[in-house]
Amino acid sequence: MAGSKTDDNALMYLPLGGAGEIGMNCYLYGYGPRKQRKWLMVDLGLTFPGPSEPGVDVILPDLTFIAEQSEACVGIVLTHAHEDHFGAVIDLWPSLEVPIYATPFTATLLKAKLAEYGRGLEIPIHEVELNSRFDIGPFNVEMITVAHSIPEPNALCIRTPETTVLHTGDWKLDPDPVAGEPTNISRLKEIGEEGVDVLVCDSTNVFRDGVSPSEAEIAKSLSEVIGGCDGRVAVTTFASNVARMKSIAEAANANDRRLVVAGRAMQRMIGVAVETGYLPKGFTFLDQDDYGYQPRDKVLLLCTGSQGESRAAVARIAADTHPHITLTAGDTMVFSSRTIPGNEKSVGAVLNSLAGQGINLITDNEALVHVTGHPRREELKQIYDWVKPKLLVPMHGEMRHLREHVRFAEANGIAKGMLVRNGDLAQLSGNKPRVIDDFPTGRIFRDGRLMLGAQDRSVSDRRKLSHVGICVVSVVVSPKGDILIDPDLVLDGIPEFNKEGKAIDDLAYTAVDGALESIPKTRRKNVETIEKAVSRAARNAIADAWGKKPICKVMVSVI
Repeated sequence: MAGSKTDDNALMYLPLGGAGEIGMNCYLYGYGPRKQRKWLMVDLGLTFPGPSEPGVDVILPDLTFIAEQSEACVGIVLTHAHEDHFGAVIDLWPSLEVPIYATPFTATLLKAKLAEYGRGLEIPIHEVELNSRFDIGPFNVEMITVAHSIPEPNALCIRTPETTVLHTGDWKLDPDPVAGEPTNISRLKEIGEEGVDVLVCDSTNVFRDGVSPSEAEIAKSLSEVIGGCDGRVAVTTFASNVARMKSIAEAANANDRRLVVAGRAMQRMIGVAVETGYLPKGFTFLDQDDYGYQPRDKVLLLCTGSQGESRAAVARIAADTHPHITLTAGDTMVFSSRTIPGNEKSVGAVLNSLAGQGINLITDNEALVHVTGHPRREELKQIYDWVKPKLLVPMHGEMRHLREHVRFAEANGIAKGMLVRNGDLAQLSGNKPRVIDDFPTGRIFRDGRLMLGAQDRSVSDRRKLSHVGICVVSVVVSPKGDILIDPDLVLDGIPEFNKEGKAIDDLAYTAVDGALESIPKTRRKNVETIEKAVSRAARNAIADAWGKKPICKVMVSVI
């Protein structure tokens, strides 16, 4: 790490994802002399593509910094089993090949994903107990149970001989989280009394006042909402929210409805939750194949797709392309979720499609059907008071969240807040905690079976294609430069006619024909000359007719 002047025993912090965005969480803690420094990774998550990444399946953090010194990485600790915290493990673990530490639910779910998607990959997963304490290299790590929206979320107390850091993970204060234990407040207070140097804290809801409602309140409200519905009722939520699934199942029973579950991710989560004891052994549901055989007023569908994902059940129901499930006018769809930033358009499209079919919609704007899993301002004040950190470092948020969290912490008793972005190397220990260096960070696209850099040409080409279409021209010439057959031309993603009603492909063809005729025969021996002239002519003709220049590909065959 050239240029980094640090104490030999300084505790370092380097986020590779999650510090400047909500999602793709990946944080490194380093300890020891600079040339022998050991690194501990906390979480290895993904995020999902938006409209600017067409065709991309998921987005992963770029691990180049640590992969180039993988022998210095002593392990990965997973705080919980949300995709934005552990979803990149299967794809990126081979670049590190280090042990993974997780509590039982997270470990079991990771093993289930490996069995389904790992293609024989064997990852050493060390299952650790809730509220346990253990050593990983030079780091002493303590798992502290917190409440969130999935079983077994953990804060981590990371200790080195000189420094103690509390890394909160995702958390909230909930006296009755429905599935799992509430936040271990007594242990947080004890750790605060022992002394915490740095609090690295969730910033997602830093703009929201008050305290997050309890999951138990949602359970009661959902039962009442479903009880007031006629016809079929469908509920969509995050597949990872076991407490919500349990509440929905109880609401089905209370309202004399039969639970049908659609979505492989949701069924996998139910299986893991039953195996680990977060759902009862007798938890039963009908498969989507049985949906059509249930009376309309006796069915409650639980399905994936709360974020408008195109291949999930809700989007397919909205498009009337699901092979087993339909909703009709008078039925009800409940969105027991909140839209993740960036998904507004896809969720809005699904909502509008359902509304257009006469389906009643209930979101958290109409009823108490969702609650956040992250702390609001009063909860942040509570943890400040319990932990009493000397320094606050915000994480899990966009830049506006991180900046506001620094301001809010300093206004509420924290001596200092420090903004650390993805790629910043921060020294957390000593008298002057500070950002001392920065390293390139980025995103990796999983595109089918391939891993691509964020600047890969194929993705940028797709993005351009989605705006301006493509023109493909085929030209056949002899070695002497004779045009052997008429050129052929195909347009995709380009309007058929200009505003005068003339066919744009005819206009482009005329321009191509003219360009070929204008090239002297002796110069038509040069393939590059033909390509440049034909491409320029076709693009300009289409631009004159349409106002946009397409991608243009020219194929010249010499025979």
